Amino acid sequence: MTDSVLNRRGFLLSAAGAAAGLTMGLGVPGAANAAGSGKPRKVYTAPTRPTAPLPLLPVKQVQTDLLDIGYHEVGPENGRPIILLHGYPYDIHSYVDVAPALASQGYRVLVPFLRGHGTTRFLDDATPRSGQQAAIGQDLLDFMDAMHIPEAVLAGYDWGGRAACVVAAMKPTRVVGLVSVNSYLIQDIAKSSLPAPAKVEAGFWYQFYFQTERGRAGLKANRDDIARILWENNSPSWHFDGPTFLRTAKAFDNPDYVDVVIHSYRHRLGHADGYPDYAELEAFLATGPVIKVPTITMDGIDDGVIKATDGSATAARFSGPRRHVQVPGAGHNLPQEAPQAFTDAVLELARTGKWRT
Repeated sequence: MTDSVLNRRGFLLSAAGAAAGLTMGLGVPGAANAAGSGKPRKVYTAPTRPTAPLPLLPVKQVQTDLLDIGYHEVGPENGRPIILLHGYPYDIHSYVDVAPALASQGYRVLVPFLRGHGTTRFLDDATPRSGQQAAIGQDLLDFMDAMHIPEAVLAGYDWGGRAACVVAAMKPTRVVGLVSVNSYLIQDIAKSSLPAPAKVEAGFWYQFYFQTERGRAGLKANRDDIARILWENNSPSWHFDGPTFLRTAKAFDNPDYVDVVIHSYRHRLGHADGYPDYAELEAFLATGPVIKVPTITMDGIDDGVIKATDGSATAARFSGPRRHVQVPGAGHNLPQEAPQAFTDAVLELARTGKWRT
């Protein structure tokens, strides 16, 4: 562990403790005020289980060397492939409107569950439940190989956007185009740092909370409650209903969910080592590789996690054609909140991209 990581430990643990205090009142009506603030805050009340739940997208399975991956597929089998990738804490239903819209244009659309989510399972109990960026990037490449897909348009947000960026950087010949919400999402773990305490964004509270064993226990016991709070905070203008949330929450029942999520956030903040199988790829990602494929980056103007920008700060990370779009009225889960804007971006790249096969 580096000195910089050790120097950050005290702040991380104190920030996580504060976050844990904020979550003590999950679902408890009496916890109406944030500790010490005297100001009212929204109290989460778990939605009543619907008598008529929303239908689930049908799922198939395919095996790689490590995983049995659950995925939704729609569109003609001989259509040019588009792969859509969800984030945390979400699932394949982020694309419940986008996937059929793309399929109706003749594309083969695939939407896999990330490791630790839905019906995706590890084949071997001894495989480390890594959540690091190299792991989810390699999973995507392995999924393409297992599905015999030589090239595709990749599109995603949050964890899924990061996986798409990783593959676009490491294997540009496999990527016809990239749609990435919040722009360049590859992280240099060795240089990960935190802002001064006064500048810590409230939207990142859960990342600090998950650095502690209390955070692990909290996620294990309250995975739905924590996810619901994140949905509300991440997308303050998105008025989703109980059945919509509960449909996705089924994906959190995965037995590896907690381990994968905890490792992801501890690794990215320097409090968990990466695994040897991914060391070479992580070293490559640490160089900040330039993405050379045609790209559309997007920001939801109402994103409660990452503030929308004009995209100029990451311009040097893209050497191929790149266009940045700000989407009004949308937050962090952009494809589900603004499906038409997301669909249009994917179609633009699919139609203008240089398909080699």
